[in-house]
Amino acid sequence: MKGFRKENDALVWEMNHETVLIQPWGKDSLRVRATKCPRIVDVAGALLGPLASEPHIEIHDKGAFIQSGKIKGEISRHGRIRFLKSLDNTVLLEEAIIRYGPTRHASRYYKSLSSDLFRLEATFNAYEGERLYGLGQHQHGFLDQKGCVVELSQQNTEVCIPFLLSSRGYGLLWNNPAVGRVELGRNRTRWIAEAAHQIDYVIATGDSFFDIMERYADATGHAPMLPKWASGFWQCKLRYKTQEELMSVAREYKRRGLPISVIVVDFLHWTLQGEWRFDPTCWPDPAAMVRELEEMNIKLMVSIWPTVNENSANFREMKEQGLLVRTERGVLATHSFFDNKPEGPVYLHLYDPTNPEARRFLWEQVRENYYRYGIKVWWLDACEPELDDAGDHDNLRYHIGNGLEVSCIYPLMHQQAFYEGMKSEGESEIVSLSRSAWAGSQRYGAAVWSGDIDSSFEALRTQVRAGLNIGLSGIPWWTTDIGGFLGSDPSTAYFRELIVRWFQYGAFCPLFRLHGFRGPLTPGPFHEVTGAPNEVWSFGDETYEIIKEILFLRERLTPYVMEQMRLAHEKGIPPMRPLFFDFPADEGCVSVDDEFLFGSDILVAPVLHYEARKRGVYLPAGTNWTDAWTDEKIDGGQWIEAEAPLERIPLYLRKDRHLPIRSR
Repeated sequence: MKGFRKENDALVWEMNHETVLIQPWGKDSLRVRATKCPRIVDVAGALLGPLASEPHIEIHDKGAFIQSGKIKGEISRHGRIRFLKSLDNTVLLEEAIIRYGPTRHASRYYKSLSSDLFRLEATFNAYEGERLYGLGQHQHGFLDQKGCVVELSQQNTEVCIPFLLSSRGYGLLWNNPAVGRVELGRNRTRWIAEAAHQIDYVIATGDSFFDIMERYADATGHAPMLPKWASGFWQCKLRYKTQEELMSVAREYKRRGLPISVIVVDFLHWTLQGEWRFDPTCWPDPAAMVRELEEMNIKLMVSIWPTVNENSANFREMKEQGLLVRTERGVLATHSFFDNKPEGPVYLHLYDPTNPEARRFLWEQVRENYYRYGIKVWWLDACEPELDDAGDHDNLRYHIGNGLEVSCIYPLMHQQAFYEGMKSEGESEIVSLSRSAWAGSQRYGAAVWSGDIDSSFEALRTQVRAGLNIGLSGIPWWTTDIGGFLGSDPSTAYFRELIVRWFQYGAFCPLFRLHGFRGPLTPGPFHEVTGAPNEVWSFGDETYEIIKEILFLRERLTPYVMEQMRLAHEKGIPPMRPLFFDFPADEGCVSVDDEFLFGSDILVAPVLHYEARKRGVYLPAGTNWTDAWTDEKIDGGQWIEAEAPLERIPLYLRKDRHLPIRSR
């Protein structure tokens, strides 16, 4: 066939062996799939649904359109697609017309690879003045990513979530877990998948950024309600080597009367990678450890890696049952790293969470070796997954396809294993902390942290923008390693100021967590390394007194934090967001990328430079603001110079909101 037809709730166009299918996918949203395969297929992706919606479809001589609420998709008889606001036909986005000399090229490009896989491109017009946000978490240091080229692949510190929020009033999800990139040029916006069956994306609109984020959450899943305990302070360091060392830290927090909600058992606590159990020589009685911590109202979080040592007890069974990621050629392992045995680097394999049987197998190990002791909080580290040259994506074979086609979905399906496992045990409070995520990870109770970043003011500045963008990518639970992870010397004045400023920032992040590989390092084999102390009293008395007050500030704000988590759960609204999100009519907010709103009523202006004791602050127009420290009332719509002594971060409360910022 060729031309148009209506098929159930979808508009279909066919010509020159290409099929395009457009259908509603929830309120004010359309899903587009296009292929040169014989048919549209169901492949791995981020979407729930389909979400019910009654479209209006019309077919006429020059083309056709499909309307779902406030969005309309038009397709010409030659197949060019554009999207408009249905109320006034304002163009939101349209496919580009690409010309090289006299030759016209399609905006949808398919290069055949093998079987039914193609290298795909979808190219759209770019617009003067358009600002583009989201796309996960990246270390390029930009909030507005217009002009950037962003890799669509998972790496340590680089989280691929292919959702783009535009200042033109739409959100676009590239529903494709393939390795690729997106080019946000001045002349074109181009999405590229290195290997896929079909183009697949969802575009949504609304009357505000709030509406668009809610449509996106409806399509990919809402985050659960964050448990109250998870809003408190999380204590961590590179690793506590023994049960007694960890317990001594927990007891000291309680002896000092400090707030603490979570303490962490990090890597190398296990026998071997792939056995997923405590080394009994260092952790002799996990059940007693958990009981004592629970009596102190502290949750224990344990690091679970997706890696399997060839020497582990589970390796042979997992290999024979097809539960591991395979390589297409060369070395069977995916990368090398250190383990408890043998000393030195060892080849490691990855379990394959795209295989439901592998997810069940992993949860059975975790249930037997951790959950039965009362451990219910999971740190899913290295879940990009971490690879080296032997694990190039095209050399990986997952249960659901080649690595080039599906690798970006790895963290989501790994998170799914723990979510489904906990649900099967009747648990409702499910939180996992992950180094990566994909679109939809939020529905599995996944929190994300910014990975192994440097301990520097430069890194702190970058995290502010990275955290705002991942919130605009649908992940409401986010945090950093307070103080950074690598390259610190806690004895220096530089680091002590850095960690104070980072604590001040961290207190207004969705999750509040201290972590880091502190120096100076002691020589010895890697599996013996634990890092220098990283507790709040480890950085000198003056620093401790400031940090202690920040801990209590966060504790006082618990009811307010939980208000924001309720909104994130119900509406998909990030707790931490740029000023323009709430004040779209104020052009002054557009250029501000180093302040943010924590909820609708606290404006946070972190201090991001060494030895700075003042900073400029923009207060949005349309309301007045109250200095949280002095109670001074200030009109919005202006820049001010804020005092920022070391012990204080500039904070402003919206209008007449009263919050317990100061201790009474």
